[in-house]
Amino acid sequence: QVQLVESGGGSVQAGGSLRLSCAASGRTFVSNYMAWFRQAPGKGREFVAVISWSVGSTYYVDSVKGRFTVSRDNAKNTVYLQMNSLKPEDTAVYYCAANRKITLQTTPAAYDYWGQGTQVTVSS
Repeated sequence: QVQLVESGGGSVQAGGSLRLSCAASGRTFVSNYMAWFRQAPGKGREFVAVISWSVGSTYYVDSVKGRFTVSRDNAKNTVYLQMNSLKPEDTAVYYCAANRKITLQTTPAAYDYWGQGTQVTVSS
């Protein structure tokens, strides 16, 4: 019964920055990977970034490489997504997700727990 809560969304102009947070809680929190997905209106859920809890290895979708940075704070059970140089194409609801897979996954079906989402809007 892991619960994930995202925060930090908002509206910014193109080129601006936002920092999203995802706080995990539950009776016992166990997760190998924490990922960020996003979903724009009328589109499917898209993988954005992922980080492993153990060693902090990361992976990003090509469209955000060099602009977004995913990080974690193990003591706080919190994962962050620093988004810089934002583009209108980044506009979406952003979700954090967790799983206990052995290997890194980039598909929504691979994740067991999901947050409620936070809206990010980037204007031109």
